[in-house]
Amino acid sequence: MADEAEKADGAGGLRRLLRGIQVFEGDLPSFDPRETPDGPVALFTDWLLDAVRAGVREPHAMTLSTADADGAPSARVLILKDVGPDGWQFASDAGSPKGRELAGRPYAALTFYWSPLARQVRIRGPVAAADPELSAADFLARGAGARAEALLGRQSRPLADPAERDAAVGESLARVEADPGLVAPGWTLYAVRPETVEFWQGDKARRHTRLVYESAPPGWTKRLLWP
Repeated sequence: MADEAEKADGAGGLRRLLRGIQVFEGDLPSFDPRETPDGPVALFTDWLLDAVRAGVREPHAMTLSTADADGAPSARVLILKDVGPDGWQFASDAGSPKGRELAGRPYAALTFYWSPLARQVRIRGPVAAADPELSAADFLARGAGARAEALLGRQSRPLADPAERDAAVGESLARVEADPGLVAPGWTLYAVRPETVEFWQGDKARRHTRLVYESAPPGWTKRLLWP
């Protein structure tokens, strides 16, 4: 770390450090768009399983991008809950910043990046909330600590002292232990219903492959994009 800090020191040092970091190291998987399925879910599942087999840490982590009423964007990393006919699922409290943004502008983008494989998947589309029963089931499937934190409903609010947080979570955890079926009223399971799903395979020689699926009910169309 000391060596890296020295490289970044001085005018232009950080820029030189960043430019010197190697990308696309190791063996990369092949990707032939001609051998892809008709729909994006099957290909996404294959790529996700490839990431799991490759030992990628938290391969189900994704960046969720939303926008407020004025169009100002926000992005954060969440965990994928499932993929199916209803789309790509994630969960959050409806009163959180992202929940409020989705209420006013129910459209989002998801980005997955599996660095060791040089693979990226981008999904865009409208967002719909699941039935309350499904949202409650998702909440109850979380660990006790995660449920205790979510029951507070204070995400992104100012925090004066970490001790205040710890005390509040402790009290909330006691509630969970006393009532294991307790569900946060605002907890919501969302699904991005994709209009486009793009698969990006990196290449050491920068001959990247980009394949995009576009919704064309009752099915999908596929086309290649320039890198």
